[in-house]
Amino acid sequence: MINNTTLQLKIKQRLNKLDSQDYDNIQPWQMVEAFNKAQLQWCRRQIEGINITKAADEQSTTKVDDLQVILTTKALDMYAHQLFEDSPLPDDYMAFKRVDAHAVKDCCVDSRHINVTYLAEEENISILLDDYLKKPSFEWGETFCTLIGNRLRVYTAGEFKLDSVNFIYYRVPRKIEIAGTLNPYTLQTSTTDVTCEFKDDVAEVMIDDAVQILAGDMESVFQYQVAQASSQTNT
Repeated sequence: MINNTTLQLKIKQRLNKLDSQDYDNIQPWQMVEAFNKAQLQWCRRQIEGINITKAADEQSTTKVDDLQVILTTKALDMYAHQLFEDSPLPDDYMAFKRVDAHAVKDCCVDSRHINVTYLAEEENISILLDDYLKKPSFEWGETFCTLIGNRLRVYTAGEFKLDSVNFIYYRVPRKIEIAGTLNPYTLQTSTTDVTCEFKDDVAEVMIDDAVQILAGDMESVFQYQVAQASSQTNT
């Protein structure tokens, strides 16, 4: 993994030659903020498929390998309502992947696996609940879910109760911190180094994105264009 000293050197090098010292007035907290923003931008491009290859999160082995770092699972405590059960989204939630659920019903002793087949559009809920082939069914072991108000809803139509729900999602990448430097998010001095959690080849692309952000802030057109071309080529 790239350490923070190397990360800072690489950012300065790509903004201008190190020996010129033209950009020594860039503060470490600015590099931290730019790199953390670059992480988010890179992750969203890969998940959505708006990268140069137009490939989304699991459309290639490379995408699976790159993004597995932030793919995580969390057991949710669900709150029952008449037609659905819901839970707040995790604090580090970034993008939906899938839901794994088990349910129980009075007629059955044991719980059974329920396929939460897809993330539905909120506007279609009434139609789905009235559709015999798509509505929640304990017998067929199928249902659907929605996202609304920063909460996950898993629909039961009052036919069964959820016994357990595991939420699989992409979390926000870990923010880097540089020890002894002002943290731009907490406005406190960071006491420890927090390094980039992605492997080195991905971190290199993120560095190009961070340089692009900083060059844009400084209106440095040439460095911006070089960083943009490098980032696009290697995304």
